[in-house]
Amino acid sequence: MNTSPASKNRIIFHVDMDGFYSSVEVRNNPQLKGQPVVVGSDPKNGTGRGVVSTCSYEAREFGISSGMPISKAYKLYPDAVYLRVNMELYKEVSKRIMIILREFADYFQQVSVDEAYLDVSMRVLDYDDATRLALCVKDQVFLREGLTCSIGIAPNKLVAKIASDFQKPDGLTVVKPDEVVNFLNPLPASRIPGIGKKTANMLTGMGIGTVVDLAACDVQLLLGKFGNLGLKMHQMAKGIDNGEVMERGEVKSISNEDTFDEDTADPYIINGVLDSLAQSVHESLMKKKLLFKTITLKVRFEDFSTYTRARSLRVYSTDLEIIKLTAKDLMREFMEKRRFRLLGVGVSNFEKADKKQMLITDYL
Repeated sequence: MNTSPASKNRIIFHVDMDGFYSSVEVRNNPQLKGQPVVVGSDPKNGTGRGVVSTCSYEAREFGISSGMPISKAYKLYPDAVYLRVNMELYKEVSKRIMIILREFADYFQQVSVDEAYLDVSMRVLDYDDATRLALCVKDQVFLREGLTCSIGIAPNKLVAKIASDFQKPDGLTVVKPDEVVNFLNPLPASRIPGIGKKTANMLTGMGIGTVVDLAACDVQLLLGKFGNLGLKMHQMAKGIDNGEVMERGEVKSISNEDTFDEDTADPYIINGVLDSLAQSVHESLMKKKLLFKTITLKVRFEDFSTYTRARSLRVYSTDLEIIKLTAKDLMREFMEKRRFRLLGVGVSNFEKADKKQMLITDYL
């Protein structure tokens, strides 16, 4: 696998497309330019299920944001333009953008459909040179795809990712090695990647509101409260990240999920959805010619609390019935508790099907 050296002299770009889904929609339909565009599920006049996938910056002025329930977005601004997700379109555009980005990188790592890391350490002399290169990246993305992106430049992936979000849209933020601490210190602790709302609230309860507070906290206290996550948060608050820019390897998991039109606890509906999700996952598995060893269940309740459970087999398999039976067995823990908003089924821990005999026996 092609990885970048974790040296002290690295120069890393984090490239993040601006409002990617909505930007693609506006580019393809110029009449939408300047309008508040929300991409997600059907709001159904404020009663719709699902969430906002992304939205234009005009929509954000009304308080709408990614990950927000679509019903809440509709209540904030019902006159916005609401569009369903067109993932095939976004993936095709993403593929072309990643080809452009890869042209500028010594080492490249795509991390989602709209963001990537570039290690450019060997092709630039210093941060001024890196800035010029980043401007070339932005120009090429806009020239060839008509879309803008924001770029963070820093000595590691952590700081580059935070920096890319600093001047959106169409931003460029440079953080040199001797500027890292001053750049991070005043930020809310929640700006550290991986610190979600729940963890941020726990930190606030400990009197930790900013990154400098987190960096100054006794690491033993953080370990006692959060385990290994506490140590990782403490290191990130100090700007420490030795993660390499790494080419994406083979598929790690295959999953599918479904949000109910109405919250439900009906076993008949739940079992039907689990069967459908398992079937979809199995079809993808067969297309990729993979055997699996681990099955994962994801549940989300009506209050948006989300849980996952997983079980590994003793041997690899391709059996659809094993996926169905395992998902339903894992589901038993959650039945008769609350109403469900979302269910998901996934498989992982793969082996190529041509390396082992396909196993269809139930090994649970």
